[in-house]
Amino acid sequence: MPIPKRKEDENRQDFIGRCMSNDTMKKDYPDNKQRIAICLGQVKSKPKANLLEEIQDNFLASNCYWDDEWNEFVWEIEANEIYDEDGNKLVASEYQGRKVSLNKPFRTPDGPKKFSVYVKNENGNVVKVNFGDPERSIKRDNPERRKNFRARHECDNPGPKYKAKYWSCKFWSNKKVSDLT
Repeated sequence: MPIPKRKEDENRQDFIGRCMSNDTMKKDYPDNKQRIAICLGQVKSKPKANLLEEIQDNFLASNCYWDDEWNEFVWEIEANEIYDEDGNKLVASEYQGRKVSLNKPFRTPDGPKKFSVYVKNENGNVVKVNFGDPERSIKRDNPERRKNFRARHECDNPGPKYKAKYWSCKFWSNKKVSDLT
């Protein structure tokens, strides 16, 4: 039952990823919330965290889960609880004058594609990303088809969130599509 220790030159995010995906930790602590608390405890034993890291820790400990395939934390929060990289509180984002939820895919009723999602691009602007062929059904429950799709689209390196490839690859992961929308 050895708990991973943070290396001297290891950055915070890399350590949390290594700690959460450690097979021994998964076996000893199957509950994600317990594993998160232990990993965050190991991080806090290092020098004091800045305000942004403390805010992220509070979000992680409150309502999140670890996505093994994407090697990242995923949690649901209200738009008025989101903070930017500088620790400034963000309000609901606007796209063409109306408030929208970021990073929450939805089905498009009559759009050019099957799904859309609002995200922030590298410039900080809110953009709408459309993806998915409306004429085809997602046959991702077949492991062979899923493997071929992910290999064909190079989903091991999906790119930034403001590109359709990222979201298509996410929809062809192991999760149900209804869990993502």
